[in-house]
Formats: sequence, C-alpha cells, structure tokens
Amino acid sequence: MNKYLKISLGILGVVLVGIGILVVAFILEMKPDKDKEEEIRNQAEQYLEENFNDNFEIYDTLYDNMGNFEFEYAAKVRDKKTNTEFLVYYDDDETKQMVDTYIADKWANDLKSEIRPFIKENFGETSDFFVFFTNDTIGQELSIDPLNPKSYKEFDVAPIIRITVTRKKSEDDEKILNEFIAFLNSEDKLQHGSIAMNYIDEKGVILDDEWNKDF
Repeated sequence: MNKYLKISLGILGVVLVGIGILVVAFILEMKPDKDKEEEIRNQAEQYLEENFNDNFEIYDTLYDNMGNFEFEYAAKVRDKKTNTEFLVYYDDDETKQMVDTYIADKWANDLKSEIRPFIKENFGETSDFFVFFTNDTIGQELSIDPLNPKSYKEFDVAPIIRITVTRKKSEDDEKILNEFIAFLNSEDKLQHGSIAMNYIDEKGVILDDEWNKDF
C-alpha cells in the first residue's frame, strides 16, 4: 500500500469517526432526561394541588428538543371533565414561576366548537382549521381562576384562526371570509381576530399563497 493511499484512508477514518460522534450526540440530545421529566412532573403536581382540583390529571410530559416552545420540559395535563388538554411548565423567561396554558387551550376548543359548522359547510368537509391564542398564558395575564374559566366572549381577545383547504384559491374565498366575520360578529361569538387561509393538497404541497385578514 503506497503512502498516499494510507493517508487517504487515515483521513477517511477520522471523518467517519467524527460523523459517528455527531450522530451519537444528536441521538442523545433528542432523548429526554428522565430526571428532568420527573422534576417537571413533581413541580406540576404541586402546581395543580395549589391551583386546580381533582378533575385535572397529569398524563405525560413534553420534551422540546427543537426549541419550538418557551420551555424545555412541560407536563401534559388533562381536564377529565371536559377533556381539555394543556401544558404546565416553568416560565424561565418572564414570570420565573410555574404557569399553565389551560385558559388558552380551553377557549380555543370552545371557539372551535362554535365555528366548526360554518367552516365545514362553507369550505367543505375536507377543510381543516386551527384556533390559537398567541399568548398561551392568557389565563394568568387576565387573572382568571381556572376553576371558573368564564368565556372568551367576556374579554377583548383576538385569537388566530387558520383555515386549510385542499385546493387552489377561489374567487369566492374572500366573500366567504367576509360572511364568516359577519357571522362571528352578529352572533356575538368573536369581535376581533385574525384569519389565515392556506391552500395545501393532501400530500402537503402548497397550491397557492397564504393570505390573512384581520377584523
């Protein structure tokens, strides 16, 4: 074996070892830390005892290994009475205390129930939609008792409604959205918000540009 071939194989070996180390490190980072999962469970249990009642239970934990949320670990909690699922986590950025997303998730579910018939009737049964509040700790911000959650209709809130249809944009879409907004206002379901329309086929291919409408 000549000198240059030995050098090439040596370099290749180093590269492969480096890739292997990176792969192992990536896999380890993707796995949750059992101790941290147990810690967030214990913190959430204490938080539930202080702020909720026996109708609420922890059913899992969430590890954010991609930086999508404001936390690394959260407890998944379910309201056994309404089946509302939400998160409890430590807010390290602002409040420096445990917080929950119960009100934001409950209100989103309530609004979804209100608007589902209109959306399915006017955009078709294959359409999909998602409702969310940009501030997922809105309950704490408005000092709402989770055991007396009230209704989003009692507050000046502006959630986002994202509607997805499996077709290209239609000339009637803006007319339907205006009717939808009128329906929300006249029925006193929602006075302010933002609607986003998405056009994506069943395989996830974007068929047309997304557009938004505030009201």
